[in-house]
Formats: sequence, structure tokens, C-alpha cells
Amino acid sequence: MENIKKNLANIITLSRIFMVFIVVALLFCDCNCAYKLALFLTAILMWFDGLDGFVARKLKVSSKLGALLDIMGDRIVENVFWIAFCALGWLNVCVPIIVLTRGIVTDSLRTLAFEKGYTAFGEKTMMQGKIAKFIVASNFCRFTYAVCKAVAFFFLILGNMPEQFKNQEIFLNVGIICAIISVAFCVLRGIPVVIESKRFFVENKEV
Repeated sequence: MENIKKNLANIITLSRIFMVFIVVALLFCDCNCAYKLALFLTAILMWFDGLDGFVARKLKVSSKLGALLDIMGDRIVENVFWIAFCALGWLNVCVPIIVLTRGIVTDSLRTLAFEKGYTAFGEKTMMQGKIAKFIVASNFCRFTYAVCKAVAFFFLILGNMPEQFKNQEIFLNVGIICAIISVAFCVLRGIPVVIESKRFFVENKEV
């Protein structure tokens, strides 16, 4: 029981990864029922995005492993969604290319920071400047970015339901707009990581 309690947050994080593949599989089924199930699972998946962190803080089991799994889960979920939407013809290929490139760059730099004892978020965040901390590590920006992605994912699926319904185009447009904002936010939150990582290269050079 104690072991489950200790790993509950990580279990929630990992369950998101398995869930997103189920959602994508459903999206390639030309069936309204499949899309409705996909919408339901997407809502749960996005709820789990914040639940794992909440559980970790509530049970006081936050760890570097948990932080790494959280970032890994976020990357897999958002990249799988963007790539699937592109494959389905719902979004331009530029979206997954930009998000994937940004993710590879920031995660590579965060690996270097991790070796120095820092994490992406939390008390040991690699962000030192106030503006950088706000954009990258603050609960407000992280929550806003997560909500924007969640709305984009949900409304893109809703706007592309096989069976047409009233105001469907409005939902689709909302999804596209939120997708564009999410990509812009993604790039914006990656810039401070690149800037703040410079000190690690300077430290390595001095050594």
C-alpha cells in the first residue's frame, strides 16, 4: 500500500501515455461513437495532466524521477496529438515540426541541467531569472499552456466529428486558434530555457 502511495503520481503520469494512443486509434475510426469516446478520454487525459502534480505535492512524494516522467508524459501526449492531427489533415505539418524541434532542444538542455542537480520545475528549477521563472516554471503559465492545449485537442476532435452538426465549424475554428496559440506559447516558453542554459556551458568550459 505504501509503495502504491509513493508511486501513485507516476502511475497517473504513465497512464496518460497509454491513453493518448487509444485516443489516436479511435480518431482513425470513421465513426461518431469512436469520436465521442475519444473526446471523453481526452478530457480525462487532460485532467490527469494536472492531477499527477497535485497528488505528488499532496502526498509529499515529489522527486526528480517524477519531474522527468511528467515532462516525458507531456511531450509524448502533445506530440502524438499534433502528429495525428497532421496525419488526419486537420493541421499544417509546420505545427508538429515546430513543437518537436522545440521539445528536442529544451529537453536536451534540461538533461544538462539535470546533471548539475537542477530540475525543469519545482524548488530546484534551472530557471533563475524572475521573468524566466514566470514564463517557464510558474503555475500560472504552466496551467495556461496546459488549458490552451487541452482546448485545442478537444475542439479539434469535436470540430471534425464524422457526423456534421450545428455550429461544428465554430468549434473547429476555436480548436485551430487554440492550436496556433499553443504553438506560439510553446516556442515562447522554450526561449528562456535556451538563454538560461548558457551558464552551464560556461561552467563546463571553466572546469
